[in-house]
Amino acid sequence: MAIFRAFWNSPVGPKTIHFWGPALQWGVPVAAVLDTQKPPEMISGNMTAVLCVYSALFMRFAYMVQPRNYLLLACHVSNETVQLYQLSRWVKSNGYVLTTGVVFGFYFYASKLYLGFIVT
Repeated sequence: MAIFRAFWNSPVGPKTIHFWGPALQWGVPVAAVLDTQKPPEMISGNMTAVLCVYSALFMRFAYMVQPRNYLLLACHVSNETVQLYQLSRWVKSNGYVLTTGVVFGFYFYASKLYLGFIVT
């Protein structure tokens, strides 16, 4: 009971927006996972790219805000992963695949977020 009471009264507990915002935000990555079953022709490249940028920006926000919101961070990491997968499906279906093996995306290095290319 003490563990429940501590969670209930914590700065990121169910009495705060720090809990309910991320809890409801999980609908976005869940919908993206369900969309992986659809054909790649139905993917909007623009919207998927915007969702990638959005999740990358808010991953940093969720980590930097006080108190740290790990639930929101996990939500945006999940969304970023699924959206990058969806973007790769869209790129492949539209024939934008590069023959050199260059991968474009967001990368964490030394606790900082970078946007760039990786040659494979």
